[in-house]
Amino acid sequence: MSLFSSLGSLLTTMADGLDPLFGASAAAAAIVLFTLCVRAALHPLARAAVRGEKARAALAPKITELGRKHRNDPERMRRAMAELQTKEGASPLAGCLPTLVQLPVFFLMYHLFSTGSGAGDLLGHTLAGAPLGAHWGGVLSGGPGLVYLGLFALIAAVATWTYLRARKAIVPGAPGMARVLPLLSFGTLVTAAVVPLAAALYLATSTTWTAVERALLHR
Repeated sequence: MSLFSSLGSLLTTMADGLDPLFGASAAAAAIVLFTLCVRAALHPLARAAVRGEKARAALAPKITELGRKHRNDPERMRRAMAELQTKEGASPLAGCLPTLVQLPVFFLMYHLFSTGSGAGDLLGHTLAGAPLGAHWGGVLSGGPGLVYLGLFALIAAVATWTYLRARKAIVPGAPGMARVLPLLSFGTLVTAAVVPLAAALYLATSTTWTAVERALLHR
């Protein structure tokens, strides 16, 4: 059995179990539940990423000192920063690890609902009247259109919150990549606009989990 068929069978089984509670939206509820299970499994990685972020924040005074010491030699500054972060175990990319690990799951979801391969009857399911296999361009009006607008609003709100929080966490003298990374939060909004509703629902659930998770871990 292919990975697509396995995922399709799992979602179908979950949807059948949720049908008494959610009716026609049972498959959408199954996607949300599946996403929450994936993110719960990745929670240890998220905790490790936050520890790395806190370690980088603690290095701020040393990074500021390096900036003063090598202010006329950017290349030397980058090398010194890399050496310091390696020594202290504070990689600037550590926060991306949970996202990178779940990318294969997202692509499986995208393929499943884009091609119908292994999806069984899942493509016939809806969320408030919007087909899970549909794209936003085909359901702009009526109830289905409101479903997409709601998802876009949720993802945009979470992306903005994540961006503002990440910008505040950037330490002085951080490399260019670290300054660009916060903008990637808006990439989720662009992605949701071009993938099937099922994949957009996965993104909305996952990004919301990430925002709540980080808020709790950074308390």
